[in-house]
Amino acid sequence: MADDTETGKGSTSRRLKGSNETIRQRSEKHQLKASAPPKPSKARAFIRGFTAPLRMAGRQIAKLGRFRVFRLIGRILLPYYVRNSWKELRLVTWPNRRTTWRLTYAVITFSIAFGLVVAGVDFVLDKLFKELILK
Repeated sequence: MADDTETGKGSTSRRLKGSNETIRQRSEKHQLKASAPPKPSKARAFIRGFTAPLRMAGRQIAKLGRFRVFRLIGRILLPYYVRNSWKELRLVTWPNRRTTWRLTYAVITFSIAFGLVVAGVDFVLDKLFKELILK
């Protein structure tokens, strides 16, 4: 009797139980999982239930902003400088955490070195003036 490897009939070895998926099918399945949006956690869903009324109120307020009266009040209440500062902040490219720490260490090192130089000059000038003026 000939072995039929596809169906396993007549085979003396047992087939492992598991998926009969091909590599292509597994790849497509993985791509579908990767492209699917993540499910929100229970905590996030709980919080979303409480914030829904606030979001609705915010949308209604945003609709009111379309009227010129509210725009005029906004222009009066928010000075020109504050509005332009906010626009400028939105254009800033903020550094990542590693760069931030490196720059922080550079500032601390420079501050300590500059403080030591100023303290040294102060000490030398203090001794010099005490010798020249007080003698």
